[in-house]
Amino acid sequence: MDHFSYRNNELFCEDVPVTRIADNVGTPAYVYSAATFLHHYDAVTKAFAALDPVICYSIKSCANLHICRLLRDRGAGFDVVSGGELVRALEAGADPAKIVFAGVGKTDEEIHGAIDAEIGWFNVESEAELENLIAIAESRRAAVRAALRVNPDVDPKTHRYTSTGKKETKFGVDLERARRAFETYGRQNSVQLCGIHLHIGSPVNTVAPYVQAIEKGLALINELRSDGFKIDMLDIGGGFGAHYKAAEAPAAVKYAEAIVPLLKGKDLQIIMEPGRSIAANAGILVTKTLYLKKSGERDFLIVDAGMNDLLRPSLYEAYHFAWPVKPPPEFVTNERGENVSLPGLLPMDVVGPVCESGDFLAKDRRLPPMKRDDLLAVFSSGAYGMVMTSHYNSRPNPPEVLVEGDSFRIIRRRETYEDLLAAER
Repeated sequence: MDHFSYRNNELFCEDVPVTRIADNVGTPAYVYSAATFLHHYDAVTKAFAALDPVICYSIKSCANLHICRLLRDRGAGFDVVSGGELVRALEAGADPAKIVFAGVGKTDEEIHGAIDAEIGWFNVESEAELENLIAIAESRRAAVRAALRVNPDVDPKTHRYTSTGKKETKFGVDLERARRAFETYGRQNSVQLCGIHLHIGSPVNTVAPYVQAIEKGLALINELRSDGFKIDMLDIGGGFGAHYKAAEAPAAVKYAEAIVPLLKGKDLQIIMEPGRSIAANAGILVTKTLYLKKSGERDFLIVDAGMNDLLRPSLYEAYHFAWPVKPPPEFVTNERGENVSLPGLLPMDVVGPVCESGDFLAKDRRLPPMKRDDLLAVFSSGAYGMVMTSHYNSRPNPPEVLVEGDSFRIIRRRETYEDLLAAER
């Protein structure tokens, strides 16, 4: 699952004690394991090898340039959803031909930038966007390749904020509108509409929704091909699950066992957009205990990381396993999840310093006794952690640290108060 483990009563990231990192860079801080990133990327690559897919890492999950370079060196392309993410991919040395650009609100400037970069595909989300892309491409005498994002009306059974495959979401077009879009726009030269894009949401911890979506996508492709349209690409999106509560996400090979037989031999270039499944378990957020407080019947562990450092618990009521970096010997465990059962655990809420009642990292959690200055690790924070940080309450963003074997390096420095003010001076 990851390369974080307890040795001699202390949490290690690969072969580096987490306390050594905290002593060096302070808290809060994001700590990543390079080996875990590569392990999960390799698992997807191996599981889907029979399809020879273009695996486009979803930059929005964890966007640091050093992480992007790590995965680029492993062969990854990139899924981007903004001009900024496109710049990151190019700065990281991406092969532009292995970049796909999605997103419901691409600006003209972003489209021009993507055409300049000669990216592989635009994933188009609406007829209006397609009309605009055609107009821009024609004005430039450019030829681009595009896939139409199709909403297959499949329920991925995930949080309503991250479910993108139902008919009522803002993403993509429904199946009937997709057919009409090809009839209207599919026979002109400036934008070669040659693919279908599916992305049903994240995290999706069951395989069945993918099967349903892909079957609907293939049926549409067969109809379009019979009408004379050349469809040579299918982007099946991302959304594979990660382990937050224990081992709830299927392994990559389990997804592949159901998906590969559907797609093999279909004469389609398959594109995949994994993000969370690669990044989530590769990172932890390390935070320090400031105070312990009792209020009524509740006990609070007040730490120096808040909702501006890790938004997922406040935004999604997401669960992240949290445990001391150096617990007393009787509380050392490599077990994760909601059901850790050890005598002497105490119920408490882990909260931050931000002036919001929604500022928490964990609620109703049973933890070992903690004291001021003790370090706490918030696990599975590699995806949608640092990328969703904010400056709310004028709090500088934390640093990011990458561990490789027995060494570590800062891949994003801690922000200063001067950084907070620089754009306003």
